[in-house]
Amino acid sequence: MEELEPSELGTLEYWEKRYKQEIKNFTNHGDVGEIWFGEDIVDKVTVWIIKHIPKTARIIDVGCGNGHTLIELANEGYTNLVGVDYSERAVILAQSIAENRGLNIKYSQCDILQGLNDVYDIVHDKGTYDAISLSENAQENRNMYIVNIEKALKSDGLFIITSCNWTHNELQDQYKDHFDLDCLIPTPQFKFGGKVGSVVSICVFKHKNK
Repeated sequence: MEELEPSELGTLEYWEKRYKQEIKNFTNHGDVGEIWFGEDIVDKVTVWIIKHIPKTARIIDVGCGNGHTLIELANEGYTNLVGVDYSERAVILAQSIAENRGLNIKYSQCDILQGLNDVYDIVHDKGTYDAISLSENAQENRNMYIVNIEKALKSDGLFIITSCNWTHNELQDQYKDHFDLDCLIPTPQFKFGGKVGSVVSICVFKHKNK
């Protein structure tokens, strides 16, 4: 499989600089910042979770950014929510937004490549695997990411990933040694040259043979 070209989007320095500005915007204007992949994609994930996952489930958002996905789940009555990001400033922003809205969401700084300290019913990722795929040593980092996600997921848990860099077939192939595809969450499709494709892929994985 051909790796993606490294990009500044795969560096901590880029995200620290970006979230520094977003903290400033939130403090001065109440602007929560960009919702990566758009609100409609977040809605598709949250609607699926609401339909299939009990509100008592322990859910972690890996690479939570401004915490938008967890805020949406908290508003729907989910109470056991954790967000982690390797950008300290992203965590500061997410905490500030949650506190401003009176929501009890636990946030902490954590690099998924160093592993997580607990296990969860649901592990969610929107864009973090994409960023890792744009880092230096991307293949090694992607493999470490997958291993650490597997360790953090309960035996009967589900891993939900949203990607704009990889198709669902590519994700399924990359994860095949650790996960089986449980289902796809439909996203808007386009047709070009007689072929149908999606701009964004949302996959739900489970541990192999579960």
